[in-house]
Amino acid sequence: MSWGTELWDQFDNLEKHTQWGIDILEKYIKFVKERTEIELSYAKQLRNLSKKYQPKKNSKDEEEYRYTACQAFLSTLNETNDYAGQHEVISETMTSQITVELARYVQELKQERKSYFHDGRKAQQHIETCWKQLESSKRRFERDCKEADRAQQYFEKMDADINVTKADVEKARQQAQIRHQMAKDSKADYSSILQKFNHEQHEYYHTHIPNIFQKIQEMEERRIVKIGKSLKKYAELDQEVIPIIGKCLDGIVKAADSIDQKNDSQLVIEAYKSGFEPPGDIEFEDYTQPMKRTVSDNSLSNSRGEGKPELKFGGKSKGKLWPFIKKNKGATPEDFSNLPPEQRRKRLQQKVDELNKEMQKEMDQRDAITKMKDVYLKNPQMGDPASLDHKLTEVNQNIEKLRVEAQKFEAWLAEVEGILPARGEQARRQSGMYDTQNPPAINSCAQDRESSPDGSYTEEQSQESEVKVLATDFDDEFDDEEPLPAIGTCKALYTFEGQNEGTISVVEGETLYVIEEDKGDGWTRIRRSEDEEGYVPTSYVEVYLDKNAKGAKTYI
Repeated sequence: MSWGTELWDQFDNLEKHTQWGIDILEKYIKFVKERTEIELSYAKQLRNLSKKYQPKKNSKDEEEYRYTACQAFLSTLNETNDYAGQHEVISETMTSQITVELARYVQELKQERKSYFHDGRKAQQHIETCWKQLESSKRRFERDCKEADRAQQYFEKMDADINVTKADVEKARQQAQIRHQMAKDSKADYSSILQKFNHEQHEYYHTHIPNIFQKIQEMEERRIVKIGKSLKKYAELDQEVIPIIGKCLDGIVKAADSIDQKNDSQLVIEAYKSGFEPPGDIEFEDYTQPMKRTVSDNSLSNSRGEGKPELKFGGKSKGKLWPFIKKNKGATPEDFSNLPPEQRRKRLQQKVDELNKEMQKEMDQRDAITKMKDVYLKNPQMGDPASLDHKLTEVNQNIEKLRVEAQKFEAWLAEVEGILPARGEQARRQSGMYDTQNPPAINSCAQDRESSPDGSYTEEQSQESEVKVLATDFDDEFDDEEPLPAIGTCKALYTFEGQNEGTISVVEGETLYVIEEDKGDGWTRIRRSEDEEGYVPTSYVEVYLDKNAKGAKTYI
């Protein structure tokens, strides 16, 4: 059973079949790879689960683990952690012994297959070339024979014609002889090429193709054996960790068997026993005898009036709230123009610092390469200085890119700092705004802390209460306010996409009404219609105040 003899005419089908075999092998590699990822993810989740329920140091949980049931639970957590480690072992061994090895084998298999089919195509092209030569010589022999017959007939016709000169007859005779000689040569050439083609064809079908197909068959059989071994290894790797996993489970069973309910009950007694004797019988009090009774010091009436004073929120501040309370929507622009000025300045400053830090790293790397190059120049045997030129050029390019990027963000930062008011004045204005709002939030936090069952208090509760108060005041303020009168007009210099709460979108060249000037925070309040109003950056508009304000025209 040989592909070379049985499938001698199935070159294309063998090419498809061997490619299908490689696809199957790659599919199996992908399967094992995904299995390793699942094992690794499962192990990670088990470790996180075990860590989540581990007792925290210096906490009340440590006292609970005096009990045998809690100790058994702790042992279960530890065994679960070890159990997760075995799934990590499965993932690592399958990756190294199956995935990596088969990936390398697939590359070798592709190269080998490519080489064999290249030889096969080369043999095909050679036999096709020989066939074309045979056909060409055959057509040339046929053409020369026809030309010789026509030349002979022309000579006989000229020889029989008495009106033709002897010179013309001799010329026709010579031409006929030349044509006959050409036909004879073509015949010999055709015969030689035919013999050569038959020899090449015999070699092609009985030697070259069988040898190539035999090698392809051996390659394909090796691939099949390789898959079988990998499948066996796949099962063996699981079997190797089963005993260790069994030990982990045995440890959990042993921990469960170690639970002693009597011991735990005794620990409860030791933990909460007061040492007092139970109270005796209550004596009968005879109310038929007159007696003067006083109110007991521990009467409940004394404590009836005691209680925590009810905390009430103060009046709502009518100060102007910042219009951006909700989170930003959509993608963040590169220049952070969607943020309020102060937040934008912080983000831009942070970006500049990051770029400068990256630039410093690149400069340190450049200095290191320069020093290494100097060492190579002084000691050529240690290395070629020219080999560092490419890396040095690359580092310099990176530095230049970072410098350009930093200059861009520094320009935006300078623009923001130019429209921001002085830090002290802004801080005072923000402080004054929040002073009227923070006391209710603080009282709310105090009330939540006192009413908490366990007396705990976290900063998150304070922040949550504060955000609720701010959002409520903000909504009420805009609901209660009457529409402000227009104090002028403005023309949009640039298009602005108002994606945040309280802003409004404008189109370049659009004219709108100004209802509130810039208070120093970089935002101007405008109105398009009675129902459409909001804030836009002052730098995006050209403001024209009321005509009564003579010459009041502001360019930002």
